[in-house]
Amino acid sequence: MVQQVLINNDDYYVPDANQLVTEDDTSVDNFASEKQQRLLVGSLYSSLQQQTFLAAANVGIYHTDGQPAIVPDIFLSLDVQVPENWWEKQNRCYMVWRFGKPPEVVLEIVSNKEGDELGKKLQIYEHMRASYYIVYDPNQQLGEKVLSVYELRGRRYFESQETWLEQVGLGITLWEGEFEGRQDHWLRWCYQDGNVLSTGDERAEQERQRAEQAEQRTQLLADRLRAMGVDPDTL
Repeated sequence: MVQQVLINNDDYYVPDANQLVTEDDTSVDNFASEKQQRLLVGSLYSSLQQQTFLAAANVGIYHTDGQPAIVPDIFLSLDVQVPENWWEKQNRCYMVWRFGKPPEVVLEIVSNKEGDELGKKLQIYEHMRASYYIVYDPNQQLGEKVLSVYELRGRRYFESQETWLEQVGLGITLWEGEFEGRQDHWLRWCYQDGNVLSTGDERAEQERQRAEQAEQRTQLLADRLRAMGVDPDTL
């Protein structure tokens, strides 16, 4: 993970949160994008329960005083947590000067050609110094690439051919399967071996299958013992 310089409120000017727009309730999204966001955020929280991080969808990031917040579809910030009182004005969104670092990963899902994901947004995230910027373009609105990964090297983003994000210990992969009753192609987090991070429902199903297999093994052993003339209930 890139070492970030923490901001000391005693030495730096910190904007007044009361003067900032932390939410405007105007976000309008589509079914596919909303479900994709939920898959990405939910699988992080269900699979990385022993790690400290903050992941969110459609939450504003204030990165520069005097500039409006930028609202990525998804962001992931390691080693930070939502403050206890998240209803306080200064805790309602991600203010870089309060968390002491930008998110490691910002991700945009392209719905149309109006978002300027490869122009203005890329420049903002680069200036903000997010370690990785991911653009997922499932309908190829911006070109032939469905997935683009940009890695911060020095002060500039460089497009990477790697989908393994070394600095966060996670990868990103295209996956075909069912999520919440919808069979489709999805963008998912993955481990280095390529296995995807499970959702809560997937983890529950995996546990159910393991329990069923254990019960079958127990029954098979009991049947073998009975065939040998041994009552398993007496063991």
